[in-house]
Amino acid sequence: MTILKISRKKREEFLTYVKAEAIDYPDYEVVEVEEPKLYEELFPWVKPPVIVWDGVSVPIEVAEELWITDTTFRDGQQAREPYAIEEMVTLYKYLHRIGGPKGKILFTECFLYTDRDKEAVRRMKVLDYEAPKVTGWIRASLDDLRLVKEMKLEETGMLASISDYHIFYKFKGLSRRQVVEKYLEVIEEGLKAGIIMRAHIEDCTRADIFGVVVPFVRKLMKLSEKYCVPVRIRVPDTLGLGVPWAEAALPRSIPKIMWILRHVAGVPSDCLEFHGHNDFHLGVANATAAWLYGAALNNTTLLGIGERAGNVPLEAMVFIYAGIKGTLDGMDTRALTEVARYYEKELSYRVPAYYPIVGRNFNVTRAGIHADGTLKNIRMYLPFDTERLLESPPGIAITPYSGAAGVAFWINHFFRLKNQEKVGKEHPGVQKIYQEILKRFEMGEVLTITDREMLKLVRRFLPEIWERYRSRAREVE
Repeated sequence: MTILKISRKKREEFLTYVKAEAIDYPDYEVVEVEEPKLYEELFPWVKPPVIVWDGVSVPIEVAEELWITDTTFRDGQQAREPYAIEEMVTLYKYLHRIGGPKGKILFTECFLYTDRDKEAVRRMKVLDYEAPKVTGWIRASLDDLRLVKEMKLEETGMLASISDYHIFYKFKGLSRRQVVEKYLEVIEEGLKAGIIMRAHIEDCTRADIFGVVVPFVRKLMKLSEKYCVPVRIRVPDTLGLGVPWAEAALPRSIPKIMWILRHVAGVPSDCLEFHGHNDFHLGVANATAAWLYGAALNNTTLLGIGERAGNVPLEAMVFIYAGIKGTLDGMDTRALTEVARYYEKELSYRVPAYYPIVGRNFNVTRAGIHADGTLKNIRMYLPFDTERLLESPPGIAITPYSGAAGVAFWINHFFRLKNQEKVGKEHPGVQKIYQEILKRFEMGEVLTITDREMLKLVRRFLPEIWERYRSRAREVE
């Protein structure tokens, strides 16, 4: 009963604020409160976060142009050892390749505090790529803004913590209005210098949307109009507490936040960006919802590397983009695989084998029934042509459960046999190899047969194939 009562209350609150006669209330001013609004009914601390439903939906509205943005060199560096300058430049080149000729990776953001970061920014700018544009990241400080001017950047993000968790406990002694005025001062100085300012309204999914977020953002839109310079609004789901459902209540509903910022606060789609975290496994779902409900930009990191449970993975949003738009718009998906291998070989970062899209198991099967299906039609257990789109041909790991079909698929795949050359699971040589594998498993010698061991068995039981394609075999031997 408590949840239902809260739901009715949330419904009434939302409908009241979005009525036409209430849109100008409270005349762009932040609503002051004596005690912080912490939404403890949603975030009870001693229990997991609660999802409340107000039953009010908002319509889908996908922007005409969608873009991916990157924070690998900012948020991504907060979760691992700092990148070396050459590593940052190499990854920046990969971002350029992934974005393709239409520059679908719109910008990347960088720290500006160390000599290493500054040199990396200089090296990136020398490449003179149209995209991704190199942007900065600063705190709400005029001293930090000077760094952006010194580096001659066209755009910077600025941290603008917006929930009462931050306003009351980070800025002790300052009211909501005073904190907002501090943000506005720095942003206005940036706009005066012609710098595109990007307000990162931190912890938005625990914030008072109508009492603080809307008045603040509307003031930002007024400043943008005054100086004829864009102000972007980034919505960070800082603790991954957002949910992708339109019928959920504020402040957790990503669809509602996007709709309000578009239609109540007046933010153009191309100035509205989502920045998600994956604390509750909803990062990609929330990012997709942001695109579906009005944001044109989605902020990501390579491989999802970021604070705590990570950010929204860039490679995921490349494929979500294609799903929504029906085209990759020239984005280079093969470069995604190269990035993953670069992390493993050069940066000593282990990409989990089961990681989506670029993990080594993404298109590898172990189940005999899957192998049998794949043997009959390659599309049966693959979502797309992984060899073409990811330069990663399908494979199989030989285990006790792979069956003769798995053995046949491994041989066809490894030796790249085509059409009439292919062997089936009934082939005598395949059956002999399978029986030998079963014998080893039953004797407890091995649990998985390696490629090297498989080649020895092929040489023994299918000598005609081994002789014909021995050059391929020698790559492993």
